[in-house]
Amino acid sequence: MLDRRVAIVQSCYIPWKGYFDLLNIVDHFLLYDDAEYSKNSWRNRNRVKTANGTQWLTIPVAYSGRSHQRIDEVTVTDPGWRERHWKTLRQSYARAPHFDGYAPELEKLYLGNGERRLSEINRAFIEHICGLLGIETTLSWTSELDVEGSGTERVVALCSAVGASAYVSGPSARDYLDAQQFDRAGIELEWIDYGGYPEYPQPHPPFEHAVTVLDLLFSVGPETPGYMKSFAARSLV
Repeated sequence: MLDRRVAIVQSCYIPWKGYFDLLNIVDHFLLYDDAEYSKNSWRNRNRVKTANGTQWLTIPVAYSGRSHQRIDEVTVTDPGWRERHWKTLRQSYARAPHFDGYAPELEKLYLGNGERRLSEINRAFIEHICGLLGIETTLSWTSELDVEGSGTERVVALCSAVGASAYVSGPSARDYLDAQQFDRAGIELEWIDYGGYPEYPQPHPPFEHAVTVLDLLFSVGPETPGYMKSFAARSLV
């Protein structure tokens, strides 16, 4: 079997650089959007640097509070979020060295789209940023696969469904993934390391790693890959 690395992660709104490092080291990235939606999570918000400190950008969504509401069932309640978020980004990063280079297409993405489904909104931003970074990994939805089960059982089944030889996971999953199930399925379990990122000349100090990757792009532009971990070699970091 050919080596085929797979990652399975819920979609996030304008994710941080580590999300794209994981995306860049696998062959197939499954957006786990038939998973249960969690309120006030990275699914519908992220952080930016402003002159007044770190600020959340949150997409207002309809959350019913009912059990097992799926991410792909979540919709936007106030379309005005697009203009508000773009205004904040423009005000916070207008003086960043590379903001003007990315602004025209990002403005179109924010203001020229009326999509209301959170999953589709997140995917549009993820795909756009992948294009900026030159990431060509295949993206697809877990909901497109006829796979049952829960927990590790479902993750293994999803990996098998797309022909994975290895599954790459974030470090927090060590607490709940059952490595023996991967062994029995003949799938190698690997872990990405999010530690040790270098700092870069970020607007509005003090420095903060846990912000959207747009912060990095606006700050260093074409040098962005040098501040990430997956571009030196397409291998586990």
